[in-house]
Order: sequence, then structure tokens, then C-alpha cells
Amino acid sequence: MSKQKMLKFTDVPRLMPEKRTAEARREDFNEIYREYADEKAAEQASRCSQCGVPYCQSHCPLHNNIPDWLKLTAEGRLQEAYQMSQATNTFPEICGRICPQDRLCEGNCVIEQSGHGTVTIGSVEKYITDTAWEEGWVEPIRPHAERPESVGIIGAGPGGLAAADMLRRAGVQVTVYDRYDRAGGLLTYGIPGFKLEKPVVMRRNKQFEEGGVQFVLNCNVGEDISFAEIREKHDAVLIATGVYKSRDLGGPGAGLPGIVRALDFLTASNRKSFGDEVPEFDSGELNAKDKRVVVIGGGDTAMDCVRTAIRQGATSVKCLYRRDRANMPGSQREVQNAEEEGVEFVWLSAPKGFTGDDAVTGVKVVKMRLGAPDATGRQFPEEIPGSEYTEDADIVIKALGFEPEALPSLWNTPELEVTRWGTVKAKFNTHETDLPGVYAVGDIVRGASLVVWAIRDGREAAEAMLAKFNEASASVAAE
Repeated sequence: MSKQKMLKFTDVPRLMPEKRTAEARREDFNEIYREYADEKAAEQASRCSQCGVPYCQSHCPLHNNIPDWLKLTAEGRLQEAYQMSQATNTFPEICGRICPQDRLCEGNCVIEQSGHGTVTIGSVEKYITDTAWEEGWVEPIRPHAERPESVGIIGAGPGGLAAADMLRRAGVQVTVYDRYDRAGGLLTYGIPGFKLEKPVVMRRNKQFEEGGVQFVLNCNVGEDISFAEIREKHDAVLIATGVYKSRDLGGPGAGLPGIVRALDFLTASNRKSFGDEVPEFDSGELNAKDKRVVVIGGGDTAMDCVRTAIRQGATSVKCLYRRDRANMPGSQREVQNAEEEGVEFVWLSAPKGFTGDDAVTGVKVVKMRLGAPDATGRQFPEEIPGSEYTEDADIVIKALGFEPEALPSLWNTPELEVTRWGTVKAKFNTHETDLPGVYAVGDIVRGASLVVWAIRDGREAAEAMLAKFNEASASVAAE
């Protein structure tokens, strides 16, 4: 490489890591992209233009120092690149895999705007951190000194774990309560292995345990322990439950067997990959093998479902979405991957009901067209009269998004203030709720959103808690 390590975008074409063939991908749940070789990662990082105002960084919710760690990677200074990426992001190896880079950092890359193809930021980020784990650069959590304060975190998803990491590194005593038998939340049970292989998540969980984070698993707050008890036990509490209640579908036949929720379907599949006993999968209820599958929805969860169904050996997989491809909320990269693997997209289609007697046999579909823009500026889909038809199906998966559970009633805490959408009200910068010492982050505040936003919220809440603890210590010392 010449002395000039960067700005190679005019000479070096954009190159993603090699993608496994669609035929090979359909056979297993392994990640679809191979790793970069060292020289390829350095070469692709060298395409960065090191622009004065890095839009990639400003459009990243964590404001990762992307141009800096790309430059370090191009120079072969990988350990420093890892340290820089870890400084602003608790889980760079996870964001590198599952962030919709096409909508965030890469979608705002200056050289992409100039027609040279974006820098492959996500793939380089993944490569840096995977290398760090292999080389032993990922240091265990070892606080310089233990602190007396204790924080209870409800929810072991990315928001809760990001906060746990920062608090524990500062010496705070941290206990995480979660309803599942493994930590990680949707990272563990919601996202399929072909996007995020589970050892990647389990490795982080082990790091937290070895660093002194206490996990109380299989614990339903409101049943196994009350919210009041958790508040009593800790100096501060963080609500990071996520949103797990599936949006429902009405219409004739909506209650027929064979119509299942996306999260149930994905969780069963992920549990099988861990080797768990999953009766609903073994019975065929949550298994797409040899079935005609129809997935309803157009977000990333719908993409996870259609691609999971393909791997389970479905006869056919169709995705119904009421708008067109350009107006789909899910990642365009995921749509392309799904199409390559054999998924058929039925655009401008909406369900009106379901057919079947003892079990679902089809979805009654009406064709749509895009009319006038709604309040958000997106064209509103409207039905085309007389366009109804039936799409045959043996299993129908509802992937219409998620809503918050009614926490004030579930936790017998009516004083916990929520919005009209049921999300918890919290301050924008500190994430404090109106309840003293109670904070809230992630999807339970934002509504269904991205992992990267939950990580940002968790880190900010941890900073706010530490500031409060330090303030309290200083006032005690002054007395």
C-alpha cells in the first residue's frame, strides 16, 4: 500500500464480504456473510474519504467514531480500532451484524452520494470486534473499586445489558431480572441465527456474568417478584422490558389454528438451535416444514420469519405487504436476501380474513393501491374494489409489529406514567421517569425500534444514574 492509506474510493471498488450461495444458505441457520480476510478489511476501510463532517457518524445513534476506526483498520492498527469502536458501543460485533446500515451510517456515506458505493462500515465493524475476541483483546469487566450503590434492571435485552455494562465497570452492584432462561432478549430469541449467530450473544452474556452482573432469570416481574420489591432492594431501577405484545389481526377466521405470532415462531426456531425441548415446534404448530407459508407484514421481523420458514423446509413462502417495495419499512438488503433464497413478495396486498374450518387453509386478500399521503407523508394504501382473492396457506405468521404490555396494571403500579400508546414516559436526556429512582430505556419508551437505539438509551441512563450517585456521595461527604 502506498503512503496514502485513505481516500481509495476512486481506485478500489466497494466489496462486501463474500456471501454464501442462496442454495447453501437455505440449508442452515449460519450467518450468510463470510469474514473479510485481513487485507480485504484494510482495503475496504481505506476507501473512506475521511470527510470533514462525517455523516456516517452523525447518522449513527451511538455517534460511533467511524472514520477514525476505519483509518486505524486501513493502517493495520486493529487493536486500537477495536478500542475506539468499543468506547462508544457496548456491542460493536452485534451492531455490525444487525444494524440496518443501509438506512443509517452507510446510507449517509458521502462517497455513496457521489456514486462510488458506500464504505462497507458494518462489515468492517464486525471484522474488528470478531478479531478482538479471537486475539483476546476484549477485556473482562474489572471495576477499579466496588461501589455501595445497587441497580436493578428489568429486562436483559440490549438496552438493559448496555446499562449493566457501564454501571458494572464503574463498580455499581447490578442485578438483571428477565423472564427468559437466557439473557439477551430479542438478540437471543427474536433474531435468527443467520443474522446473528447465538454464540456471539452468549459470549457477551458470559462476560457480564464473569464481571459480576447478577442475573435472575425465569423471573416474571409482577408474578415471581413485585416491582415494589425490586425498588425496595435497589438504589435505582431501570425498566428495559422491550415491547413484546404482538399487534393483532381481525377479520373472519382470525382465531383459526395455524395463525401464529411472529415472535412465537422465531422463539421456537431459536430454541431449537440451542437444543431445547420445544413441543410446539415438534408438533408442527410452529414449524414450517412442508407447509405453504404466508407472512403478513413488511418490517424486519417479517423478513426474519420468511427467511426462517425457507430454512425450515417450507413448500412455499409468500410475504404480503399492503404498500409497495419502495415504501416498505424493512431493510432493502434483507428483502434482496429473502428473494435470493426463494421468498415471493406479494406487494400492495392486505388480509381481509381467513379460510378454513378446523385450521387455516388460506388468507383472503384484497389488492391495494397507494392513494394520498397520510400525516407522515407516506402514501396511504386503499383497497381496489372487486380485487379479492384467496392465497392458500397451511400456516400464517402475523408480523405486524409490537406494542407495549400494560406495565402499570401488570406490576400493580398505577403511578408509573405511560403515554396514550402505553409506552413508559421518561425524560429525553436522563431517561428518568416520574417515579424517584426509576429510569426507562429502549422500546418500552420509544415503541418498537432498533437495537442500536436501545444501546444508546441504556448507556445514557447509566451515565445519568452514576451522576446522581456521585452527587449524593459528594453531598454526604460535605456534611
